[in-house]
Amino acid sequence: MIASNTRRPRNVGVAPAAAILYGDWGTSKAYVIGLAFAGAAYGSFWLIAAMCLLTALVGVNYMTICKHYPDGGGVYASVRHRSEIISIVGAFLLIADYIVTAAISALSAFQYLGVPHPEIFAAVAIAAIGGLNVFGPKHTGGLAFLISVPTALVVLLLGLFCLPHLGTAVHNLQPLTGGFWKNWNGFVGVVLALSGVEAIANATGVMKLNKGTTEANPCVSKTSTPALLWVMIEVCLFTALLGLAMHALGGLAVNKDDVDAPGNPGVRDYMLRYMAQIFVGGSLGATAGHIAAWAVSIVFGCLLLSAVNTAIVDLIAISFLMSRDGELPPTFQKLNKFGVPNMGIIVATIIPLVLVLVVKDMAGLAELYAVGVVGAIATNLGASSTDKKLGLKVWERLLMFGTFMIMLAIEISLFWDKPNARIFTITVLVVGLILRGLASEHFQRKKRAADVAALAAISAPTQETAFIPKPMDVSNSPMLCAVRGPGKTLDFAIGEAKDSHRPLLLLFVRALPVLNEADAKRKWQDDDEAREIFTSAKTKADGHPVYPCYAVSDSVADTIVDITATMGATHLILGASERKGLAQFLRGSIVHDISDSLPEDIHLLVYA
Repeated sequence: MIASNTRRPRNVGVAPAAAILYGDWGTSKAYVIGLAFAGAAYGSFWLIAAMCLLTALVGVNYMTICKHYPDGGGVYASVRHRSEIISIVGAFLLIADYIVTAAISALSAFQYLGVPHPEIFAAVAIAAIGGLNVFGPKHTGGLAFLISVPTALVVLLLGLFCLPHLGTAVHNLQPLTGGFWKNWNGFVGVVLALSGVEAIANATGVMKLNKGTTEANPCVSKTSTPALLWVMIEVCLFTALLGLAMHALGGLAVNKDDVDAPGNPGVRDYMLRYMAQIFVGGSLGATAGHIAAWAVSIVFGCLLLSAVNTAIVDLIAISFLMSRDGELPPTFQKLNKFGVPNMGIIVATIIPLVLVLVVKDMAGLAELYAVGVVGAIATNLGASSTDKKLGLKVWERLLMFGTFMIMLAIEISLFWDKPNARIFTITVLVVGLILRGLASEHFQRKKRAADVAALAAISAPTQETAFIPKPMDVSNSPMLCAVRGPGKTLDFAIGEAKDSHRPLLLLFVRALPVLNEADAKRKWQDDDEAREIFTSAKTKADGHPVYPCYAVSDSVADTIVDITATMGATHLILGASERKGLAQFLRGSIVHDISDSLPEDIHLLVYA
């Protein structure tokens, strides 16, 4: 067998990586400043400023994590080599975070759009986004980038209109009251703008390598660090600026857990829209103010819905990966015909949908949100900072451990003071550990069955799998055919190879949503579908040189292009796509994706 690399190509640059992060961090300002005002009124800026400092501190630490974990620095991957149990706990905390991220982002989107019963619209949106992912994960790098650009521009313009009002804001600013514990609880309640760092840490495996580094010794800091730095600066600077400018709004009053404005009751959950209406309207007139308010609503609504998609995709990916590692039952890795795990989609869609209908309130979801993300980040920072094998500098290790202690204190506070958050997280952990027990039981049964089969195979005749072609003239350069089954495309490729006196490289790519370490060692003899294709090809070739090539990939088009170029093939043969209608529109054409990135000196033949 011709060896092939199962890694996904490292083609994510700074802009797409930053967009992945901004889709989470950037959305937080849409609801966090209103929640802060509901907790501390005209003293809320101090809570927002403290949250921005914590965000910057976490960001700096994750720059270090991304640098030292170039193949994935999320809590599940980076902690697993230290302790499987701790990595599982961190993973389930992250799952809890993704569940609430989908719910809170969807609810906030429709709060900004001003629809009646936003929780119903949010539930429908979650169902629709989950349904679209049946056709394959909608990777959000490109989509999030397109949405983040207008959002950043709108935030910048809103910030400019806030500048003339900062004097009034400072004048209205009040000190925090109520003592340390009351203010600590208020701070803990607004620690929301953090979970995107786990998403970008998990993406280091597809980021572009630094110049001079290789896959044998990779480093992606030239991509991860700028992405984190620029988004961190924008989020911290503008969240603080908008949080301070909010204090220039006169007549705001806390009403139970909500915030009322003159003539606009209940503005807590769409504070930026109200600020745009007042500040822009005060400068350019009421009509301009209404237009600005709608601009803020639309761009943040789109970005928040993009965050819903990101959370669902991440939920599907982590549940699939954990199932492949034997930490969840095998039903989570059963794929539909589009290569997507059905159970992962169901869980990633139904649970956030039910949650948003049951809780209905941003403040209630915020409690659940914080406990998951803070716990996952604390687990990652604690394990990494105490890992003596990780080449951290002294100041990096001390800073990371200090940040871990802060996050641990926040997590303990959330468990102690937020009973709903405690119940939700414990429920997720208990259900997750039960599923892990079922997965372990299944693995043990499978292992016993494999041992029995191995003993039975000792005396059985060995199946011939070698490809030994007859000596013949194949002086021309090879051609490669990527096949899905033993059909007409395979027959055509063998005929072309014979007629042109070329050796044929026969490529089968096993498409999976996420890869684990075992995939790099997988062989075609262990894949029933691949074995059937290659055995059929050997018979049909009748001695003509045909060489099996097998790969496991989460990006089929990129893998086909990479292997074709690496093996020096001058011709690539593909079968025409069988997708029709909606599936074709949603999934796209793999032939089109390959033709866009195939080197010009390689000829593409599509057999229809």
